[in-house]
Amino acid sequence: MSRFTILLNGPVIVTDRLLQLAVGTRAIAADGGMAHAVPLGLDVELWIGDFDSTSEALALRHRDIPCERFSAAKDKTDGELAAEAAIARGATSILFVGGFGGQSDHALGHFALALRLAREGIPVMLSSGEEEAYPVLPGSMHPALPIGSRMSIIALADLSGLTLRGAHWPLRDAEICLGSTCTLSNIVTGSVEIELASGYGILIAYPHGAFKAA
Repeated sequence: MSRFTILLNGPVIVTDRLLQLAVGTRAIAADGGMAHAVPLGLDVELWIGDFDSTSEALALRHRDIPCERFSAAKDKTDGELAAEAAIARGATSILFVGGFGGQSDHALGHFALALRLAREGIPVMLSSGEEEAYPVLPGSMHPALPIGSRMSIIALADLSGLTLRGAHWPLRDAEICLGSTCTLSNIVTGSVEIELASGYGILIAYPHGAFKAA
């Protein structure tokens, strides 16, 4: 298996949980996301993008990393280009780090990218250290969330047959319409299991006990 971490340019809080998620993964940096490599202890094998968010100091510090440069007049984000590069290198799962905060259009775009990759059979999650996101698709999933974590399921289409176990407010074969907020701000009470018959969305979690690394 080739697990990849893709470093995006959004804010990151280095937590023990995030360090554990990233350990042992291969890394690709998307433009200014290279700034997260050292704090996470990652050796980046490719630096990709148009480099409009890379400072001269960051470029000098990592000048020996192989680069793939693109024009700013491109039709994909640096994060999508990095994901394509990871897949070309045999990625079997992808962790996006730094995909929250910053520009809302990029954050929402990368949520949609994560959904697309998951639909193509590649397990994906996103993390900022204190916040995580997981695609929710038809089938079952078992996100490993600590007890006490806050979690929400955001419906991005009408959800049919949604079952949720291991939460303070469980669901059984529920119908959740697009725009409903009834699946927000739940609390993890045990092993989380989600089953979905049709539709898709995003699970956003705030892991309890995800303390900052020393």
